Amino acid sequence: MAGGFIDRSQETSGSYPLEKLLKSRKPLREEVDFAKEGRLPPHAVEVEQEVLGCILLDGPSIEEVIKIFGADADKVFYEPKHAIIFRAMCRLYNRRDPIDIVSVSDELKRHEELDKVGGYYAIAELSNKVATAANVGYYAKLVKEKYLYRRLISLATHITSAAYEQSLEVFDLIEHAAQEIFKISQTGIKKDAVPIKDLLKQATKVIEELQSRKSAVTGVPSGFADLDRLTAGFQKSDMIVVAARPSTGKTALALAFARHAAVEAKVPVLFFSLEMAELQLAQRLLCAEAMVDSNLVRTGRISSQEMVHIMARMDRLAQAPIYIDDTPSISIIELSAKARRMKHEHNIGMVIVDYLQLITPVKDGKSNREQEIAQISRSLKSLAKELNIPVIALAQLNRAIEQRGADRKPQLSDLRESGSIEQDADVVMFLSRPELYGVQNFADGLSTKDIIVIDIGKQRNGPIGEVRLKFLKQFGKFESLSSVYTAADFSVQDEQRSAKAAERFEREMTPPMPNTLNPDDAPF
Repeated sequence: MAGGFIDRSQETSGSYPLEKLLKSRKPLREEVDFAKEGRLPPHAVEVEQEVLGCILLDGPSIEEVIKIFGADADKVFYEPKHAIIFRAMCRLYNRRDPIDIVSVSDELKRHEELDKVGGYYAIAELSNKVATAANVGYYAKLVKEKYLYRRLISLATHITSAAYEQSLEVFDLIEHAAQEIFKISQTGIKKDAVPIKDLLKQATKVIEELQSRKSAVTGVPSGFADLDRLTAGFQKSDMIVVAARPSTGKTALALAFARHAAVEAKVPVLFFSLEMAELQLAQRLLCAEAMVDSNLVRTGRISSQEMVHIMARMDRLAQAPIYIDDTPSISIIELSAKARRMKHEHNIGMVIVDYLQLITPVKDGKSNREQEIAQISRSLKSLAKELNIPVIALAQLNRAIEQRGADRKPQLSDLRESGSIEQDADVVMFLSRPELYGVQNFADGLSTKDIIVIDIGKQRNGPIGEVRLKFLKQFGKFESLSSVYTAADFSVQDEQRSAKAAERFEREMTPPMPNTLNPDDAPF
């Protein structure tokens, strides 16, 4: 520590992640040198004393303080000696030892820190600051608030300094600022455990709502009846991975999902395209909608009648709430920030990312590629939970599938660069086109021509299975082999299942009748 600065390079929590910023000309600091400006940072030393005093009066109250302070814990205190005392209290708490004047003083003495905080007298004085520990939560929140103000001032100062020095690329600096602001905003977000009885009430309500629905699709519909029979649509808070080798039809299928959700189901969709330009995607959507050969459109060889057809379909597609972002090499921080903003401004109901491995991770200079992909995968799953919407992430499969000979059915182990994708995903769909590998017929004898197979290799809350779609490549369009979309599709199966359930319920709930017959009284 020098000149009131604390070197952040030694910290692991809350550190600045950008490698360039870590290598900038001036080291990053936790606190600004306010003395040079003639003013002190936001703080409340007396309230800090009251927090420590409450803990001395009532040792178990430290649990509420730890919950409010979170991972930052002793960094929250402005006064260094208060941080030392709080660390001693935490050590006692972790050992399940009592926390009082005597035990805290003894703990500080054993670590040769008692004199640093002012001796026994200083500890005793803290206990006299409050008469009751009832307000410990209120005091702790005030202390945390001042700490967050200091973090904001510190961050703003360093961003200002870096901007004046122009030591970073401007967009790196903007990304860093957004990332650190988001970290600070998340510092105070804590979630308590919920009693099971409250969750059961919510679960029962959801079940009743689902039961009353006429449609068997409970999530965002995919547009393909066969697929929705297995998944019941794309569910809220789910991360769905659609994986395939290049040129299999991932983007075309993702656009089909987006088109059906927005045009038919009226669900706003945000589409992040890291591989194709936004205009190319718009053309693909239009060709699929108008059933016009995309190659003819690309070469300008369409007829006047086809042009009329395109214009007629354009009006319908233009009304669809589809938002396309083609920012190249977008970072996971920027992607998440944009999704949050679009959720707030347009109430998006689904996010599609094409594709996962092209997202730029947060660089720390230490992670390998697999760890970077794991970070991106976890972030996308967290985004799905936070916004309570399905997030569909396209992903590349590795080349291992090409070396299997005739059996080239994708497997979970084929997910490229990270097993964490499999772990984080709620649903994993593999796309394959057997005809590309010389397979002319499926095992059931049906032709593989123009057929794409969607193999659900993982579904956390549902069955796995295989779906076949007709791929009209010239239009970039898919057709379901079973196109009827009604709950009646499930009626016979549901009746059989309901009958079995009723029989089992009656059997379990009806107590057995006592046998009053003597074995010797048998009638025969």
